[in-house]
Amino acid sequence: MDGILATIRNAWKIADLRKKMFFTFLMIVIFRLGSHIVVPYLDPQALKEMIGQGTIFGFVDILSGGAFAKATIFAMSISPYITSSIIIQLLTVAIPSLERLAKEGEEGRKIIAQYVRYGSIVLGFLQATAFFFGLGNAVSKRNFLTFAVITMSFTAGTAFLMWLGEQITERGVGNGISLLIFAGIVSRGPTGVIYLYSEYTLGNLGGKFVGLISILGILAVFVAIIVAVIWVTEAERRIPVQYAKKVVGRKMYGGQSTHIPIKVNAAGVMPIIFATSFVALPATIVGFFFPTSSHPVATYFRGFQSRIEISLLSGLLIMFFTFFYTFIQFNPIELANNLKKNGGFIPGIRPGKPTSDYIYRVLTRITWFSALFLAIIHIFPSLLQAITGVGGVWFAGTSVLILVGVALETVRQIESQMLMRHYKGFLE
Repeated sequence: MDGILATIRNAWKIADLRKKMFFTFLMIVIFRLGSHIVVPYLDPQALKEMIGQGTIFGFVDILSGGAFAKATIFAMSISPYITSSIIIQLLTVAIPSLERLAKEGEEGRKIIAQYVRYGSIVLGFLQATAFFFGLGNAVSKRNFLTFAVITMSFTAGTAFLMWLGEQITERGVGNGISLLIFAGIVSRGPTGVIYLYSEYTLGNLGGKFVGLISILGILAVFVAIIVAVIWVTEAERRIPVQYAKKVVGRKMYGGQSTHIPIKVNAAGVMPIIFATSFVALPATIVGFFFPTSSHPVATYFRGFQSRIEISLLSGLLIMFFTFFYTFIQFNPIELANNLKKNGGFIPGIRPGKPTSDYIYRVLTRITWFSALFLAIIHIFPSLLQAITGVGGVWFAGTSVLILVGVALETVRQIESQMLMRHYKGFLE
């Protein structure tokens, strides 16, 4: 923690970085101000009731920093952009033309980024349309005017956030989209503190002494989770690689030793996003067809995701998606072929198929650990609620994973820019 604060203090002393950090802060302030602009014809109280019914709206509310519960223009946050990015990334593996674009360097990446933007607008409108028909009693009137106002407001809000995130990435510090999610989750912190305090004062945590011990225990677990997430996020498995010596003319090249770094948590938070959306789908569909909360079917699915058995199912799905997403990113056969072409080999392993098999075994072992870790992190809030009776703890699971990942990435970018300026001074 001291190292992160020292990095920020040193960066603030550099005029260029100070401007970038101030610009990033200003964009985040604009994001939070927009999170309080209410969309007409929507009832925020009805939306709050829908969030607690185990539908996908609860996950959207987390990403939006509570903007969905307030029925604001940023209610969908940048979830359509995330979905579009995932779809384009998967299509890059499946469609050869997109794969060639991805390998063409900066120009190819710009074209793919444009596809992601177009996909975000289309998915944003489709998601806004689904919200309009699925929000039930939250929509005061149902006609073409309300449809146009609500869907256009949601879609425009997503498009503006996408632009805001890109401005932060280009002119600020860190990844803009990630920082907007980070700011949204952090903004829920005061609400979480007030909730715990109200539970304590109402005596729902037991007596005063027992309640105080419970709160201290929750905070201690929170710190332990942060430490564990940092450890796993930063951990990597390094496969040693040796390059053979080559003689070109009168010079000798190669012969150096290096390694292939493989992140332990290569999939990041994506498996949790996939699994959460998948598990929330039944309750969401039921909400579309049975908007009245008193209906027996709607009553059965209320709080669907908070049940311990559903949480265990989510854990299994997270493990599946962790393997799926990791092996989409890493192709052991392609990696082994590239090593062979460049004259590299893993000591003790023959080039070709034995190398790809070895990389596959290593990747499988660390992915098992990553999958179990992500599953435990995700189901931990349900376990905490079952043990302590305290529900809705925003900082217990997925939120911490996102917060820590974004914070570490941003600090790394600040450090790299400081290092670049340090070397520039020596050259001058």
